[in-house]
Amino acid sequence: MSSVRSDPIHRIHPEPIDHVDRLPDSLLLLVFNKIGDVKALGRCCVVSRRFHSLVPQVENVVVRVDCVISDDDCSSSSSSSDKSRATGPFSNLFRLVFGGIVKPLQALGQFLGPKRPTLNETLNTPSSSSLSVGPGGDDDGEMDQGGVTHHSPTQVLRNFNEIRFLRIELPSGELGIDDGVLLKWRADFGSTLDNCVILGAASVINNVHLQVSEYGNDGFCINNNITSGSNVGNSDDNGSIPESFYTNGGLKLRVVWTISSLIAASARHYLLQPIIADHKTLDSLVLTDADGQGVLCMNRDQLEELRVKPLSASSASKRTLVPALNMRLWYAPYLELPDGVVLKGATLVAIRPSEQSASKKEVSDASWLSTAFEEPYGTAAKMLVKRRTYCLEMNSF
Repeated sequence: MSSVRSDPIHRIHPEPIDHVDRLPDSLLLLVFNKIGDVKALGRCCVVSRRFHSLVPQVENVVVRVDCVISDDDCSSSSSSSDKSRATGPFSNLFRLVFGGIVKPLQALGQFLGPKRPTLNETLNTPSSSSLSVGPGGDDDGEMDQGGVTHHSPTQVLRNFNEIRFLRIELPSGELGIDDGVLLKWRADFGSTLDNCVILGAASVINNVHLQVSEYGNDGFCINNNITSGSNVGNSDDNGSIPESFYTNGGLKLRVVWTISSLIAASARHYLLQPIIADHKTLDSLVLTDADGQGVLCMNRDQLEELRVKPLSASSASKRTLVPALNMRLWYAPYLELPDGVVLKGATLVAIRPSEQSASKKEVSDASWLSTAFEEPYGTAAKMLVKRRTYCLEMNSF
């Protein structure tokens, strides 16, 4: 008789096999890279020690925040509190799972209030352009609201060692605009602005049967024979800007759109300095917002340029200095897109630093500008560049 007795209970209920443990690390990293979201990755860290060791190797990270904080405001207090806090390598990431990012960056502070001011209100309010929120006496870049601890993106991202593709999404665009107004921008930066394209419209109407004789706040009048996007560029106006554009405040409004978009882009660029310095492996960095109002992009060469050549900061606020610019503007009083979307007072502005403009070929405009926006607005850009071009210049600010 055998000395080893078989266990009937063990035969009926064998030890469970953890199939996840049988997956190779490369496959798990592929899954984590598909997840991307930093809060979800934080939750993955608490599942097991293996997950905890793999998450820092993720290459594709998405950070969705409530609002942004300035690392400058908390750097002085963080150095004195780091040693006294018992923090694991992912403590900041864990806290982010349960809290947002609420302390505002000075240059972006205007969109933190209960009601964001419109651009017109910003121009007419003396204190709005210099609105700032000082540090709240928090430690380690943290602040408590209702018992919840909040952290900056820079602190959270320091837990990742091999980020290649980083996308940061703000809760909304910085520019408070009137309902129905379209304003979108995209900017590329190295150590300073490389280029920027802005698309705006006084109103957007999804109505193929809109009567051209009805107008919005722009107060512009055009020929009623313009009925579709296919003949906008060949209509009686010859692509020219009507005289009313200059007398009814149309040009002033477009200048406001342009300056405001450049300020928002340069403030975002300034915010990214510590993140870029911390992550030498980055190939692509995108800072956008949930409204789709503005997108700041940096590729690998531009990221390296910023590391080698530090940015020039504006003395007035926490943002990158905008260089002297050459701008080209296209305008259509009424632009009907192929899908029936109608843009009234449609405006496209292409911007490059003055020192670059001479070396850039004009023929590249159509491809460069049309790819700056998702549809249907990419089509709108293609249609607008076929119209008459107006050139403007702007000093550094």
